[in-house]
Amino acid sequence: MTITREASRSAVTGLLAVAAGAAMLASAAIAGTVTQERLLNSEAEPENWIHHHGNYETHRYSSLSQINRDSIGDLVVKWTYGMGDQRGGGADPVKFRSSGLEGTPLAEDGYVYITTGWGRVSKLDARGNRGALVWEYDPEADKDWAPSVLCCGINNRGVALGGDLVFSKVIDGRVIALNKSDGSLVWEAQVADPGIAETMTGAPLVVNGLVLTGMAGAEFGVRGWVAALDMNTGEEQWRRHTIPAPGEPGNETWKDDHGAWATGGASTWVTGAYDPELNLIYWGTANPGPDWDNEYRPGDNLWSDSTIAFDATTGDFVWGFQHTPNDPYDYDSIAEKTLVDGVINGKFRKAVIHADRNGYVYAMDRVDGSFIWGTVFVDYENWSNGLDENGRPNSYDPNVDVQHYNPGTAAHRGTTTEVGAKGTVEGILCPSHAGAKNWSPTAYNPGTKMYYIPVNEACNRALTIVADPDWDPAVRQWFLGGYPYQTFGDSDPAVQFANGRFGRWVGSVTAIDVTSGNIAWKTHTDYPQYGGLLTTGGGLVFSTYVEGKLVALDATDGEELWEFDMGAGANAPPMTYEVEGNQMISVEVGYGGAHEQWSNDIHPELWLTKVANVLYTFGLH
Repeated sequence: MTITREASRSAVTGLLAVAAGAAMLASAAIAGTVTQERLLNSEAEPENWIHHHGNYETHRYSSLSQINRDSIGDLVVKWTYGMGDQRGGGADPVKFRSSGLEGTPLAEDGYVYITTGWGRVSKLDARGNRGALVWEYDPEADKDWAPSVLCCGINNRGVALGGDLVFSKVIDGRVIALNKSDGSLVWEAQVADPGIAETMTGAPLVVNGLVLTGMAGAEFGVRGWVAALDMNTGEEQWRRHTIPAPGEPGNETWKDDHGAWATGGASTWVTGAYDPELNLIYWGTANPGPDWDNEYRPGDNLWSDSTIAFDATTGDFVWGFQHTPNDPYDYDSIAEKTLVDGVINGKFRKAVIHADRNGYVYAMDRVDGSFIWGTVFVDYENWSNGLDENGRPNSYDPNVDVQHYNPGTAAHRGTTTEVGAKGTVEGILCPSHAGAKNWSPTAYNPGTKMYYIPVNEACNRALTIVADPDWDPAVRQWFLGGYPYQTFGDSDPAVQFANGRFGRWVGSVTAIDVTSGNIAWKTHTDYPQYGGLLTTGGGLVFSTYVEGKLVALDATDGEELWEFDMGAGANAPPMTYEVEGNQMISVEVGYGGAHEQWSNDIHPELWLTKVANVLYTFGLH
């Protein structure tokens, strides 16, 4: 349903792509039309933020410098907007007490576009130091059904702009296109299958007239894919699965006899990157399924836990790089891919940088996927013993099909083979199952040549539960093959952290010199970094802290220069834009998502955190 300042009206709610309104799109372009040329050259208009990640390269960098090291002390709240749509859902009021917010706003020509966790899209007029509602569209997601098939919160991470349309996803697997002027529905397409627990949480990516989308659901036994829709009609142009089927190269790495590839996970729930010169898109894939029982799926399990390059026009597979073969740790590689051109290790390279949940940050050649360097970016890592010259874990054993990596880190069956029985070997893994870096986006500053990572400095325990080869994804139940846990106050030396704290999960913002792969600096935080980062031409890195702070760090050395308590828990990354000659910083504040579900028992004080859904906008006074 679309609501404007003038009136409210019903919207089309059918689930099939429709061509209604397409004729309107064929009219002559008007001022403000987001053309492909504008998307390619977004750095030329720093007053706007027209990409989810700032640009196709996913730098999350803005050249705006009005807010800088010298002026940061004058940063104040200019306006706020209550986003609402806070309701949780389902039968578990604790797990889903709030929808929460993880989105990145977009800004264009003085207007801001935002989404709630349930997928309600709003356009705000940001001129005059206000946030006045222009229109909003509610896709009317089923709030009772959706939580039953969600892993990690009720999330929508933002919209995309293209032509005169605003594109968004709905948690139940729909992609929608809205008229940018009035918020009316132009088309709607059911892309993911909620019947087998496929869902959508990431922001779309618009490339050459296509709307690209990934999907979530690896914990429910789905098979991952990336799909491309025609921007004007919603008609699907191509779909490519991330796990090869029988007869396709890579399927031989699924060495079981019960078709584990078909329910093998490798979902694609974070927005990808695009290189126009190579015409390649770069996407990350999630864990294999089941997460913990890797004996169920012997072999490397391509292309789970991987960085994949696809042809943007056809979706054809070009190359892949797997980070954790036969993963027994839930080490997704879904993170955004950051494209960097420059001298790396003494040679000019076109690189793709990736910070993995397994605790390593990788530089790969984005032409062919060859390994350049890899660096541990967490304080404590115990599973790998480093990387070899090709970027493969040193503890990987090529002579076995089921990897246990370093003794004591991987939970596995041992002598237990009965379906549903707990494994006889407990794992203590570092980084934790939540990953050294989760979905929260990184940032890259071309001035400092540093890549900034929001880090989860944590460990935990895990047990295997023998998975059932007759399991059916249509039941829409968890397909984990085990579970992770940590006892509050755990004193085992292996779950203590390098900074001396234990029984807690803590975090850091860590800067990597991309020219060498070396750590430049690290700033520790009291809680994991689940919000995400922004870096600017003003020499700053902005970070959202889960306890509700917005913090500015010096981009060169990590010194904290400014902080503001926003009064509620926060999981979303900041962004910046300019309106009427003034630089603004905006961030969505609304506690929820994975941290609340999986970490609050470790930090019981965070159960007291407020969950108000509010857009904060800061500027200089």
